[in-house]
Amino acid sequence: MALFEFLTIYISGIISHIGYAGIFLLMTLESACLPVPSEVVMTFSGFTVQSGTLNFWLVVLVGSLGCLAGSIISYVIGYHGGRPLLEKYGKYLLINKREMDMADKWFIKYGNKAVFITRLLPIVRTFISLPAGIARMNFKKFAAYSFIGSLPWCFVLTYAGILLGKNWAALENYWTYFDLAIIAGIVMLVTYIVYNLTIKRIRKKSA
Repeated sequence: MALFEFLTIYISGIISHIGYAGIFLLMTLESACLPVPSEVVMTFSGFTVQSGTLNFWLVVLVGSLGCLAGSIISYVIGYHGGRPLLEKYGKYLLINKREMDMADKWFIKYGNKAVFITRLLPIVRTFISLPAGIARMNFKKFAAYSFIGSLPWCFVLTYAGILLGKNWAALENYWTYFDLAIIAGIVMLVTYIVYNLTIKRIRKKSA
């Protein structure tokens, strides 16, 4: 409770004072594996949009660019330092072995696509850049997947902040369920898009 309240005050204060730059900074820190919850950053940003202070699409874009910047930092750390460096110093950034193992498993299972897929998932989305860097994934693909994968995450959270308005902080006890709802919504959206694209291809082939 105390931690959430501290983060809420800290995050809302930064965004209130420096706007888009604050969003970019906070999302960069989050994707660089520091303990800054994007759920709080982007939903509060959505609230500021709802109050007329910021622009919705700029918030989503800046948040996604922040994710990309932080991901590049993590990628470079993984690329040059490798797993031994992370295991030695990760604890100082609150990065534990379980989280690193989870990201490794996703990357081993899905390869380069894991960078895109995990951007839509809580927790592991933050750490997937590390094994990508360790594996020396093609940087251009890494950057593209990171940015594109971050867009729906930032979009959904910002829109949720708009819908919640001043009540956005009331979700402190429900972030886990909120994350699951976001995942379900994104999966449904992706499934719908893939379904429509498949139907169109089938129709073109049969025409």
